[in-house]
Amino acid sequence: MKLSKKQAEILGSRLNGWKLLRQDTKVCFYSGRHEEFKDFFSQEDGVVFCNDVCSDMEVPGHEFNPDQLRLFIDSSKVSLKVVLLHNGNKCPSVPLAYAANMKESYESMKLPLGKIKYDEFKWKLCGDLKVVALLLGMQLGYIKCCCSLCEWDGRDKKNHYVNKL
Repeated sequence: MKLSKKQAEILGSRLNGWKLLRQDTKVCFYSGRHEEFKDFFSQEDGVVFCNDVCSDMEVPGHEFNPDQLRLFIDSSKVSLKVVLLHNGNKCPSVPLAYAANMKESYESMKLPLGKIKYDEFKWKLCGDLKVVALLLGMQLGYIKCCCSLCEWDGRDKKNHYVNKL
């Protein structure tokens, strides 16, 4: 309806006063801050990604210096998020890619990194151990004997080193 925040609150209050809304109805206001960034993002292969990282950083008035940035990747069973962080946390974080309903695998990690042109910028990567293991191509799911140096199947009791101790 393109109402201001105050106009939306007044409309919601009046409709509620006239008993035209259910008790559990909430009136929300959405700002248009995303409009200036909309042109920097694209969607392909189920991934929403930033297609121009340099310009995306310069819009809020921050200088783009790849040496002062690191790439944070977080993955869950339902989504994959890629965010650019400033090393000194002096600049706000910049979301670069998001993918929903992707299987947790090396291929699903590789896809957004290719879309944001990671090879061109070579940011330092950071993430949890699960993401690091995925990017290194290690197998996941061996919680009992979880060692970042061990690539053996922890469920293989016959050949695993734990049984030989």
